[in-house]
Amino acid sequence: MKRIYTILLLVLIFITSCVPKKQLDDVQSKYEAEKLKREALLDKFMNLEKQTDGLEAWKNGNKDKLALLAKDTAVLGKDLRACQSNHEQLNKTYGELLKLQDKIRKGSEAEAIEYARELASTSEILQEKEDKLAALQRALSEKENSLNTLSGELTARERKVAELQSIIDSQDSAVNALKNKISQALLGFENKGLTITHKNGKVYVSMENALLFTSGSYQIGGKGKKAIKQLAAVLNENEEINISVEGHTDVDKYGGKGALKDNWDLSVIRATQIVRALEGYGVNPSRLTASGRGEHQPLVTEDTKEAKSKNRRTEIILTPQLEELFDVLGK
Repeated sequence: MKRIYTILLLVLIFITSCVPKKQLDDVQSKYEAEKLKREALLDKFMNLEKQTDGLEAWKNGNKDKLALLAKDTAVLGKDLRACQSNHEQLNKTYGELLKLQDKIRKGSEAEAIEYARELASTSEILQEKEDKLAALQRALSEKENSLNTLSGELTARERKVAELQSIIDSQDSAVNALKNKISQALLGFENKGLTITHKNGKVYVSMENALLFTSGSYQIGGKGKKAIKQLAAVLNENEEINISVEGHTDVDKYGGKGALKDNWDLSVIRATQIVRALEGYGVNPSRLTASGRGEHQPLVTEDTKEAKSKNRRTEIILTPQLEELFDVLGK
C-alpha cells in the first residue's frame, strides 16, 4: 500500500509540472473519493455473496427441519387416532360395567366385590388413557405451532432469495446487453488488439497497448482515441455502470526518464490518460477509477514477444451498481 501511495505521489509530481495546483487538487480529491467508494462497494459485494450463501444454507437446513416436523406430526396424528379409538372402547366397556353393577346388587357379596374391583381397575385405566390422550393433544398442538412458524419463516426466506436471484439475473442480463452494445460499437477493433469478455457479473474491455500507445509512451494514438470515443458513447447511454481502468505492462524494465521511474509509474499514468480521455468524451468522472498493476498480473507467462504484447494492455472493467441488492438485503 505504501508503494502505491509513493507511485501516486510521483505521478502527482509529474502532473504538477504541467497542471495548475487547483486543478491538481481537484483531481486528487476526486481520486481519493472514488477510491474509497470503490473499496466500499467491493466490501459490500463480498458481504452480499456471503449473505446469499448463508441464506441458501439456512434454507436447505430448515427444509430438513420442516420435513422432520412433518414426519413427527404424522406419527403424533397416528398415535392420537389410536388413543381416541381406545378411549371410545373404554367408554363402551365402562357403560357395560355400570349396567352390570345394577345386576350384581342382587347377587352375592363376593360377586359384588369382584365387580367393584373390576370397575375401579377399568376407571384407572380409562383415566390413564385420557391423560395420555391429553398429553398427545398438547404435543401435537405444539408441533403444529412450531411447524407453522417454521413454514412461515422458510416462505419469507425463499421469497427473499427469489427476489435477490431475480435482481442478479436482471443485472446479468443488463451486463450481457451492455457487452453486446460495446461489441457492436467496437466491431472494427476486435482481432486488432481489442477483446471483450463477460465474467463475474462484469464486462472486461481489454486493449493491447499497441492499439493505444507507442512503446514506452503514455500518449494515446489516433486509433486509440477513436476506440475510446466509441466506447464512451455506449457508456454515456448506461449511466448506472461504474468504470475502472487498469494499466498493465510486460516484465521488461521501463527505461524512461523524468518522474516515471518504473513499470508501476507507467501503468498508472496510462490508466490515468484513458480516464481523462473518457472524461473528455463526456463520461461523468464520478464513475471513473484509475489504477496501475505494473507487470504483476500477466495474462500469459511465456517469455516471448507475443506473450509480452498480450500482457502490455489496458483493461476497462465495467461493473453494475449494486444498491438495489443492498436494499433487499437490508430489509
